[in-house]
Amino acid sequence: MPWAKRGAGHTHAFDDQVAWLAVRSSKSAVAELMRVSWRTVGAIVGRVNAVIEARVDRLAGLRRIGIDEISYKRGHKYLTVVVDHETRRLVWAGQGADKDTLRGFFDALGPERSQAITHVSADAAGWIATVVKERCPKAIRCADPFHIVKWATEALDVERRRAWQAARRSGHVAPPELGRQDSRGLALDFARARYALWKNPEDLTDKQQTQLEWIAKTDPQLHE
Repeated sequence: MPWAKRGAGHTHAFDDQVAWLAVRSSKSAVAELMRVSWRTVGAIVGRVNAVIEARVDRLAGLRRIGIDEISYKRGHKYLTVVVDHETRRLVWAGQGADKDTLRGFFDALGPERSQAITHVSADAAGWIATVVKERCPKAIRCADPFHIVKWATEALDVERRRAWQAARRSGHVAPPELGRQDSRGLALDFARARYALWKNPEDLTDKQQTQLEWIAKTDPQLHE
């Protein structure tokens, strides 16, 4: 029939509606709203995806891509995912998070299109860097913004804990506007300065701004 896939039991329009909803909400919610079973939602998503795969080449024109892994099944299983930075769309996913999994993406892409890739963003995982160097050695490898912020925040926290430990041993006192007047109070003020150090300047409260000014005088290394 022109309005339904053979053996489907639902029209193309119904399938499209269910698939659209499944992208934006849980299968359980879609099943309840559309009055179909949870398994039927999965079958419909599979059918719609097969139609899209037959019509659309997701890997066409890739130039700048991002590679990462995500966990599912409560962190016990992993997927390697590839996104197109220009369209901001997911273009490929494969089960596993290792060299062989990522090589599967480049096998699907092919040697000629792999050489056309100009930039690859990823975390510092060695298996990603190894495969990228194998398959598109001319591409510029970049650290993705999420991990840059994560690493910077972790490094800042290491410095804050160093300052906190040093303050506990120093015997110096904190200024009156920051609270306690002993070395323990000084250490606590370093410990409580986490959000002042993390925040953007325009989001600081008056107290947090005072904390930063005090840190600049007390521990220039942490402030820097």
